[in-house]
Amino acid sequence: MKTKKVIGRREEISLPDLDLQNVDAKVDTGAYTSALHCHDVELFESDGKEMVRFKLLDPGHPQYNHKEFELPVVRIKKIKSSSGHTQKRVIIKTTMVLYGKKYMAEFSLADRTNMVYPVLLGRKAISGKFIVDVSKFNISNLER
Repeated sequence: MKTKKVIGRREEISLPDLDLQNVDAKVDTGAYTSALHCHDVELFESDGKEMVRFKLLDPGHPQYNHKEFELPVVRIKKIKSSSGHTQKRVIIKTTMVLYGKKYMAEFSLADRTNMVYPVLLGRKAISGKFIVDVSKFNISNLER
C-alpha cells in the first residue's frame, strides 16, 4: 500500500502549464471540483474541438502575467458555490505539482475575486493521494 503524503488546509502548488509557481491553494474537502481564479473566459471552437480562452488571476496579484491561455474544454459542469448559487463552469485539465510530484487535475474556471486564495483544491484532485491535516498549512514547503 502506498503511503499518502500529508497536506495542510493551505498549500502552495504549481501549475507549470499555466506558468504559475508556488501559488496559494486552499484545500477544501467539502468541494468536489477544484477551482482556479480567472477572468475574460471565452468559449470558441478550433478544428472542431471546444476550446476556452482565459486569463489567470487579477492584475493586482503578484503572479499576474497578462498571458492569455487556450485549452481544450473537458466539460461544462453545474457547480454549486459555497453561497449556494449554482452556475455553469468550464472545466479544464492541467498539470499540478505538489511535493515535487506532477499530477493531472481538473479545475473549474471561476471568478474568485472575493476569495482569499486564487486556487481551491477539491476532493477529486487530492483523493487517494493525500491526507489533510487541518491543523497545519504549507507542509509541502518543508520538504523543498
